[in-house]
Amino acid sequence: MNTKVLAQKNRKDTQILVKLSCNHQTTPGKGVLMKSIPQERIGLQLNSRINKFFKAHSLGTLLNRSNFKKEAGYSCLSLLKFVFTLVFTQENFFQFLQTNSHLSSCPQKDSVYRLLNSPKHNWRKLLLLLGSRIINNELNPLTSEKREKVLIIDDSLYSRNRSKKVELLARIKDHVSGKYVKGFRMLTLGWSNGNSFVPLLFSLLSSPKEKNRLIDINEEIDKRTVGFKQRQQSMKNALEVAVDLVRQALDTGVAADYVLFDSWFAFPGTITKLKSLGIDTICMVKAMPKVFYLYQGKKFNLQELYSQVKKRRGKAKILASVIVDIGSKKEGWGVPAKIVFVRDRNRSRQWLALLTTDIDLSDEEVVRIYSKRWDIEVFFKISKSYLKLAKEFQGRSYDQLVGHTTIVFMRYIMLMLEVREQSDSRTIGNLFFLYCEEVKDISFAEAILIFLDILKKALKKELMLTDKAFSKIYNSFINQIPSVYLNLLGIQRCES
Repeated sequence: MNTKVLAQKNRKDTQILVKLSCNHQTTPGKGVLMKSIPQERIGLQLNSRINKFFKAHSLGTLLNRSNFKKEAGYSCLSLLKFVFTLVFTQENFFQFLQTNSHLSSCPQKDSVYRLLNSPKHNWRKLLLLLGSRIINNELNPLTSEKREKVLIIDDSLYSRNRSKKVELLARIKDHVSGKYVKGFRMLTLGWSNGNSFVPLLFSLLSSPKEKNRLIDINEEIDKRTVGFKQRQQSMKNALEVAVDLVRQALDTGVAADYVLFDSWFAFPGTITKLKSLGIDTICMVKAMPKVFYLYQGKKFNLQELYSQVKKRRGKAKILASVIVDIGSKKEGWGVPAKIVFVRDRNRSRQWLALLTTDIDLSDEEVVRIYSKRWDIEVFFKISKSYLKLAKEFQGRSYDQLVGHTTIVFMRYIMLMLEVREQSDSRTIGNLFFLYCEEVKDISFAEAILIFLDILKKALKKELMLTDKAFSKIYNSFINQIPSVYLNLLGIQRCES
């Protein structure tokens, strides 16, 4: 699948996800998701889908494995389902409490904030367990072994520009506008097979530089809790955290062939660490004057390397490729890699460079597989524009930011599964495979023989020929077919 077709497919998937995320029709009926959310707010059909999602993937069991414990009142599962459903009512939490305070079954504000603010709740483990469960049980059985599965790393701005007292709030550079804003870098790791994207892990990164952090860590947090460890990680370098996230995903049993990321993470140290984990990399690299590659025993930066290689003539999309070694003086130059130079379609005289540690891949395959990285951009768009990432709750606790981000990612996973069920016939289940077993594709030779048999019956019936006259016409037809085709069909030449 080329890049243009893949982009069209992703735009179509985006439209389906948007339609599903905004589908909150008011269908009357019984069986509400929770008594605290009125039936007319979410609709019977949507209510059924959410209940099915929670039950099919054993969210209650996953909560227990992620150290969620009921402290008082509502169970963690019911509170999670309540917050999960809020986005489909088209109201944030504050608005919902204002309009439904008269309901006796409506959970109090303290119950919801107690769920989100607890440093003991391992939200990221919950997301990883859910994602790996869906990949192994739902997606991999329906994915060909020949199709590449990839892990994708990217970051996006988690803006809290109007906040003043949010824990670990920092000045972060927005790469789109080029300005510094208040917020976090949402470093995200997801899995994709080129058709479905599943977010697995994330980290809301503050700044490793103390001068850029506007608010310090809450000193009252128990240092033994998972919440404290996540705060410590948020102040680390993004490249170090990215390798950490990949390691966690692989340890959980998520199968992937490559890790994809853009040039912001494409440093030799990151690539060599990922290679040591047993997974290859495909990434875009930019021309940095102090990053060198070893080619024919000499060190060249990317610009110098491009001038050394022979380019293809004409208007070829792939200009050149070269095998190099990457590394450093301290760690050595022992990791071979292929760099593919591609024409920049936006600037015809410029070029882009893709690097992979799988040197057996063809140049075209490197470009095709890297195009799957666009899936995470679609994910960021849906999460921010339609699933109310960073907009639904305005808390100050770092744990609450992590908790709500996890819930937003879970909403996306549910919508992704809905897209598959609507557009992929293989999600019918065993019926699909039984049908395929029953109706196998016939060979071309068998099809020709069936066609000849039908033709014989039709001619004999319509022309009302005797058996002797028909045999004479049929034998004359067969004798004019070349022997090579008769042998393929298993037909012997008729003797006159």
